[in-house]
Amino acid sequence: QLTLVESGGGLVQPGGSLRLSCAASGFTIDTYAIGWFRQALGKEREGVGCVSYTNSITNYPDSVKGRFAISRDNAKNMIYLQMNSLKPEDTAVYYCASVRASKMISRDGYYCSSRPGDYASWGQGTQVTVSS
Repeated sequence: QLTLVESGGGLVQPGGSLRLSCAASGFTIDTYAIGWFRQALGKEREGVGCVSYTNSITNYPDSVKGRFAISRDNAKNMIYLQMNSLKPEDTAVYYCASVRASKMISRDGYYCSSRPGDYASWGQGTQVTVSS
């Protein structure tokens, strides 16, 4: 059974940092595209970063660009989201998601998507609260 489990969330002051982890089991992430998403109370789920199967493509929305970074450790089957310079508006439940690389390939090569509907498997989420 394919499972994703996020951890590392918590309460942090504005300007602080957190590193979220996503542990994958039941599959190996090295043939999957990975996305991180967040959903604030009363808002739609939005992408905060993704990485393609080949690790060659990463996408970040302007709201987190330069502050958030995705990485993966294929040997440990782990995905990470490093979040720096956190702001109160980053408060949300954060999710990791995966989809087979074969679902994210175009004639230009492998890519990743920031659209939640493009991902097949999801973790349960971890709460991040940025507040003084």
